[in-house]
Amino acid sequence: MNECPLALPFDPTGIVLDRRRGLSQQLYQALRARVLDGRLGSGTRLPATRDLAAMLSLSRNSVVRAYDQLYAEGYIESRVGDGTYVSQLPKLSTQLSTGLSQGLSTELSTLLPSDTEDLSSSGRSSEPLQRLKNNHLPPPKAGAPRAFRVGVPAFDLFPFEVWARLQAGFWRNPDPSSLGYGDPAGEPQLRELVAAYLRRSRGLSCGAEQIVITSGAQQAISLCAQLLLQPGDGVAVENPGYRAAGHTFALAGAKVRGVPVDDEGLDCAQLAQLPDCRMAYVTPAHQYPTGVTMSLARRLSLLDWAQRQDGWIIEDDYDGEYRYSGAPLAPLASLDRQGRVLYVGTFGKIAFPALRLGYLVLPRPLVEAFSQGRALAVRHSEVGTQCVMAQFMAQGHFQRHIRRMRKAALARRNVLKAGWPEDVPGLGAMPEVAAGLHVKVAVDNLAREQELVARAEAVGVEVNPLSSYWLEDGNVPVDKRAGLVLGFAAVPEAQIADAVMRLRRAWRPVRG
Repeated sequence: MNECPLALPFDPTGIVLDRRRGLSQQLYQALRARVLDGRLGSGTRLPATRDLAAMLSLSRNSVVRAYDQLYAEGYIESRVGDGTYVSQLPKLSTQLSTGLSQGLSTELSTLLPSDTEDLSSSGRSSEPLQRLKNNHLPPPKAGAPRAFRVGVPAFDLFPFEVWARLQAGFWRNPDPSSLGYGDPAGEPQLRELVAAYLRRSRGLSCGAEQIVITSGAQQAISLCAQLLLQPGDGVAVENPGYRAAGHTFALAGAKVRGVPVDDEGLDCAQLAQLPDCRMAYVTPAHQYPTGVTMSLARRLSLLDWAQRQDGWIIEDDYDGEYRYSGAPLAPLASLDRQGRVLYVGTFGKIAFPALRLGYLVLPRPLVEAFSQGRALAVRHSEVGTQCVMAQFMAQGHFQRHIRRMRKAALARRNVLKAGWPEDVPGLGAMPEVAAGLHVKVAVDNLAREQELVARAEAVGVEVNPLSSYWLEDGNVPVDKRAGLVLGFAAVPEAQIADAVMRLRRAWRPVRG
């Protein structure tokens, strides 16, 4: 028989327990750490539970519970008639045993690169990690909305009492069939209602079977990048444009190509000069951030490009419901006859971004693949939010809320326009705003832009520099990138008027 190696007798010195917290868990952790770092070697005989309880002034039950956990995890073993011993364990490296004995947080800091270590210089790096490092995007601004935050609708007008009632009704007596794993494409009723809404309100001919529910528009864009692109593919994005989309495509290994935007939208003539592009990402209803609407001629040219290139168009219609004269424009996807357009929509600009609920309208051949791709990432969306939104739509609250939001956004836009300062050197006039939730104002040079933004921030007003929306290339002179981007829907008219007054005071010292 193999004899156990000699081990030092058990020494309780150093086991200090905090009497205000669970004693059995602390004792378990202390003994586990000693086994892992070698202070309790394999074959060490442990005291009987009654004896250890007396040594540490504990109840015997606390020691029994600690021993039971150590038994269950294999750290100690019982020898019939002979007591309790540390199990025979393989010898761990010093680094690993130290990390394990100090708990998960210490383990991670020991085995993974520190915050200051460059992943690209580490043997543990990978190409996707490097791409992520190169495409870091600052997080969206958090906290309560204030003037003039971009991308935020009127939270104060959302009918939370209706939403709370519908949510309480769902969870009061949920259908057991809704509590298991759902369809990765989304709840069937919500998909039916989204399709009906798009047919009726947007002129988009689609069926529920073409809808995939997502966790907001960003996940929809990410799915498009993951499933339609190969590393090295070119993707055309509007420049200036929505930087998070460009980063998403770059993370998938694509080569992001900026295409200029003019008064008619994406310049399709310049797009045609990029032979490696097989995908284009556009915001045709209300370009982000310039606010222009893509002309019909450009829409047709873009569809023709996609057919010639055997490519795809991602249409992000993030605030297409907000049009202030006439009905919302029909989406680019409504003109598509070749199955080239993937339409991205979101509830976040009608309700609130924290809802994390969006959708894709897909060409039929892509639906199954996108459902499977989404299932691999998150399985399916949280069922309660989907079912509550379905009831919110079915009972007419959604359409009523859209009408209320559109009216309020127009009123808030008008307050901003009426108070806008017109005597600041280098600052353009407030343009007409026909759609959307934000406006772009011209500034004559980059230094002036930075000064205006800094002065606004000093008085508690958020003004976004247009220069931050450009791709970082040398094709556009820096002064041509200057401008201001202001969201006008986030706060009520009184707060907008107050913010405009603060801007006028803050910008008064600016000189040409």
